[in-house]
Amino acid sequence: MPEADFLADLGVTLSPKGGELRIWSASATAMELCLFDERDANWIAKRLPLHRDDADVWSVSSTDLRPGVRYSVRATGPTSAGHAFDPDLHLIDPYARGLDRTKSGDWRGYVQEPDTFDWGQSTKPQIGMDHTVMYEAHAKGISKLNPHVPEHLRGTYAGLAHESTIAYLKDLGVTTIELLPVQQFVSEQRLIKQGLTNYWGYNTLNFFTPHAAYASREAQHGGTGAVLREFKGMVKLLHEAGLEVVLDVVYNHTAEEGRTGPTTSLRGLDNRNYYRQTTDGTYVDVTGCGNSVNTATPAAQRLILDSLRYWANDVQIDGFRFDLAATLGRDEGNEFDPEHPLLLAIRDDPQLAGVKIISEPWDVGMGGWQVGRFPAGWSEWNDGYRDRMRDFWLTDIGTARATGSAPNGIGSLARRLAGSAHVFALDRGPMASVNFITAHDGFTMADLTAYNEKHNLGNGEKNRDGTDNNHSFNYGAEGTTDDDEIRDARYKAMRNLLGTLLLSAGIPMLTAGDEFGRTQRGNNNAYNQDSELTWLPWEREGWQDDLLEVARQLIEFRRDNPALRPGRYGIAGETIPSATQMDWYNKEGLSMSEKDWDSPAERTLQYLAASTPEFEELNRILLIVHGLEDDVTVTLPDHAGVSGYTLLWDSAVEDATEWMTEHVPGDDLIVAGTSMQLFRAH
Repeated sequence: MPEADFLADLGVTLSPKGGELRIWSASATAMELCLFDERDANWIAKRLPLHRDDADVWSVSSTDLRPGVRYSVRATGPTSAGHAFDPDLHLIDPYARGLDRTKSGDWRGYVQEPDTFDWGQSTKPQIGMDHTVMYEAHAKGISKLNPHVPEHLRGTYAGLAHESTIAYLKDLGVTTIELLPVQQFVSEQRLIKQGLTNYWGYNTLNFFTPHAAYASREAQHGGTGAVLREFKGMVKLLHEAGLEVVLDVVYNHTAEEGRTGPTTSLRGLDNRNYYRQTTDGTYVDVTGCGNSVNTATPAAQRLILDSLRYWANDVQIDGFRFDLAATLGRDEGNEFDPEHPLLLAIRDDPQLAGVKIISEPWDVGMGGWQVGRFPAGWSEWNDGYRDRMRDFWLTDIGTARATGSAPNGIGSLARRLAGSAHVFALDRGPMASVNFITAHDGFTMADLTAYNEKHNLGNGEKNRDGTDNNHSFNYGAEGTTDDDEIRDARYKAMRNLLGTLLLSAGIPMLTAGDEFGRTQRGNNNAYNQDSELTWLPWEREGWQDDLLEVARQLIEFRRDNPALRPGRYGIAGETIPSATQMDWYNKEGLSMSEKDWDSPAERTLQYLAASTPEFEELNRILLIVHGLEDDVTVTLPDHAGVSGYTLLWDSAVEDATEWMTEHVPGDDLIVAGTSMQLFRAH
């Protein structure tokens, strides 16, 4: 996106002579700045008119516009279709760096104090994509039940950065924590009427301020500046521990909802240009949230870009996961464009150099599923990976039990295990794929193995919300059970799902709690459940500690074996640095035939992967995957340069302490039904 200088320095800019406010609106006919009394945020102490320039930027300068002042904007404009001007409404400056709420619930902008935060020796860890292991977590939920955190800090930014929380993340081995939305959000009007709240936070009020309710009570009482300092302190401590912070950001829609929703900012400033709509003013809602930000306009593009620059530089954030990112790439005709100027600007902007950028590559509009079509430099959530891995280990097994035959062979799993080269362009490589089995929305990993149906009555929507397409299998009982055979099958399925995720090429994303089998009791859409149902439990049963140890080991295996994490796709007959040479064998130790790939009766493969050294030494692994419930005899393959195999892990065994058994090519092994074995080849 070409830099539009006329959109520079929007919001409040401070100088020794006071401050200047700049607001963009092409449709307004008048605008005024309201400054409020220091003691009463409902009492207007001063009104100042803004003046429009030739680029539709409205501005005003005043010595009264200084740190600590609360302010709003009022806008007047046309009343014709597509506009929503109301000169009586107090609107939030879209660029407000601070927010304050009145006793009546209205919002005011707050002129933030100059940044004096001491980052000390803290720097961004800058972890390479091939070494990244992401951990999706909720900023409140991760520490709300942590008994090691002082009670007054539980569920806060400070609680997330507490030494015990950090120690847990470091011990697990993840590199990057991805936080569900932490930009200031509010609950939807519908939820408020139901007495519920938006727990996940996908309803952004302002793109520049951290969500105040996640700060400690002390920081909240200290005002929006204290909230920001606590947030920065969290980032600093995580960075000092070597952990990256990625934010899940919601730029595709705002908390203003549909046309009958609350008007708090963009709608009242220039509804026609900030939101997608038809000529008669009907919103084009491709997000399912009531409105869609019109990223075809330079002003909306610049707002998003400036917000990202602020978080990446002023707050030192390491990356962003873009919710419903297909919306951001829609053009004036509402069609997705892989070369959309905003998508390219986010990738190419010098102020965002080195920042991780990850898309949720779909929305709910026409042509909304765009997996594999984002520009080079972007990584994408890979829902095809999610569904296929669930099917292989869960629904295929359920079908095989019911009919005597699994519906699919192993080829589809293998393609995704090897980095989804059939989805992403050659020049993008496996790092374009963010692999996941679960995310915040949907079943937890434990619930995938315990429920065939969603159980969402607690959400207040008569179980109509949430997907019915869960790709899950309960192994014979819905929910909790005392049947040891069913429970053992579920535990092994979870080990298989963790193993597949953490041993696949691509970037693995683990959902908080899946590493030890957290449950939401079958709720697959717990967006409005702010309770122990969704908070991360810190007390575990014995089987959960065993599963946690498996997750730790798998992450360690991934770190120690570069053959599991190639940075590029291989090309047959060529030596590609940081790619993996892949050889595929059947259970007899012979090269895979077409029948071996496709036959539902032959769901066994041996995946021999050798790294192509560029920054690390040569490494080889052998991964055996067996997807039928009967045990199978496997002959280890004879491959040039390989003289032996050391067993590192077997998903069929709960106790992961007795490994390191040695084998040679040609050895026959018994591989348990529905299990995986990982070897280091040497």
